[in-house]
Amino acid sequence: MNTKRVAGWVGFFGVAAALAWLPDYFMPADEGDASVAVVATPTQSKTRGALPAAPASGKPAVVKDLSPAGDLFAARSWKAAPTLASVIEQPVNETPVVQVPSAPPMPFQFVGRLDDRSDLQVFLQNGEKIYVVRKGDVIDETWRIEAISDVELSFVYLPLHVSQTLSVGSAP
Repeated sequence: MNTKRVAGWVGFFGVAAALAWLPDYFMPADEGDASVAVVATPTQSKTRGALPAAPASGKPAVVKDLSPAGDLFAARSWKAAPTLASVIEQPVNETPVVQVPSAPPMPFQFVGRLDDRSDLQVFLQNGEKIYVVRKGDVIDETWRIEAISDVELSFVYLPLHVSQTLSVGSAP
């Protein structure tokens, strides 16, 4: 080994030894190992930070109470604690409202009529479709022509058997 390295290690160990023995050198002889302060636990004393009786030397030893003031690992949050929701019971409506089914609005518009001596035909329009109907005809399996008069046309909505009328003009 080179001498520089050896000198560095010797210096390091010398400083470490000096730091270890230095506090014992400056400590007064009357306070040596004879007095040891005892810290009271919270279960032994009713006041926080209180110590038991003073040591035999007559000088009171002051020791700060470092015992935890609560749960060290309790969950902490900046948010406010949630409040429990209260349950409000709504009265139950025992009689359910039953809607009576009804026929849809009339989808047809009157376009015109053709009155033959033997037969009366009516022209109806639904969107782009034009129907030529007579009494008793069924349109799209949902509407049946019941009666044709000079003033109105009577329909029956077959799924519900509900009758409706459509104005076809005035009497001549």
